Amino acid sequence: MEKTFARQFEALLEKYSELLVGEASDETMEKVKMWALYTHIAKSMPALAKHWNGLYPDAKEEMKQIINEVKVLNEQHRKDTKE
Repeated sequence: MEKTFARQFEALLEKYSELLVGEASDETMEKVKMWALYTHIAKSMPALAKHWNGLYPDAKEEMKQIINEVKVLNEQHRKDTKE
């Protein structure tokens, strides 16, 4: 993969994180990336997500925390931007 493309894609992820949750720290961007990919997998291949959840129950719990954190940050960001 070209370095230019990787940087450009990183910029897309950064902007998406800013618009979704109001910040784009490295940690937040990583959580948003995991949230987006897991959500896509769960919708497009639910059997795979279910299998993974069964194999790695601790990771499933961590993913639930990440999903909840992104949700809370998004709700707070939407509330803040309406004011």
